[in-house]
Amino acid sequence: MEQGSAREGVRPPYAPGAYPGTPATARVPEQLRGDRPRDGAARGEHTHSEPPAPRVVRHSVRGQILEALRAALVDGELIPGQVYSAPALGARFGVSATPVREAMQQLAVEGAVEVVPNRGFRVSERGPRELAELAEVRALIEVPVMLRLARTVPAERWGTLRPLADATVAAAAVGDRASYAECDRAFHRAVLTLAGNEQLVAVADELHRRSQWPLVAGPATRRADLLADAAEHTALLDALIAQDLAVVQALVREHFTGADG
Repeated sequence: MEQGSAREGVRPPYAPGAYPGTPATARVPEQLRGDRPRDGAARGEHTHSEPPAPRVVRHSVRGQILEALRAALVDGELIPGQVYSAPALGARFGVSATPVREAMQQLAVEGAVEVVPNRGFRVSERGPRELAELAEVRALIEVPVMLRLARTVPAERWGTLRPLADATVAAAAVGDRASYAECDRAFHRAVLTLAGNEQLVAVADELHRRSQWPLVAGPATRRADLLADAAEHTALLDALIAQDLAVVQALVREHFTGADG
């Protein structure tokens, strides 16, 4: 239930592979390239027809690039151990190095990449032990919460999460790991949100995101694996709606002990 991949419309619109046949080199639309001043603004001039672009535009571009880079990490387009420069990545996405560098700095904070002075950013290398440790911590947080919610949340409330469970199945069916990862996290966030603890949701979501990054020399996630993981979402939701606590407990414990993430 924790592998990475896509339901159409879930992935950020300019992420790598967001549309069929769109590669990682997809260009961010020109109107969103707030890091590149145009015309008189490039010379510091003010015009009557078009005022200087506010900084929030750059942040919008940075956000698009950040989501695109996160998708590229899950898809394996950014290879663990390899160093990438901001200018080179900017050229791939059709933007300057500035929003790419800002996005990569955020990924460094998250632990996805490491800063390499005067060179760029190295994609972090992760092994099975780190993945197992993340799974253990997530189980300590999520399993007790899910079991408590199974006893207290009414069936009709669980029913509202059906579209999210269905979305993971649709994502798995097309084999898009990055979009599946987003659908997967969305389902877990929705479940944990019912506990009413925002800090819990934030911590669990960050651990979940980290568990989706690929391993060093790890095998690519197969579509069959994604479909099996998605089926666990559906089965869990069915058990929650039926208030079958025994099945809920078996499913959530199997999820964290039997899956790599």
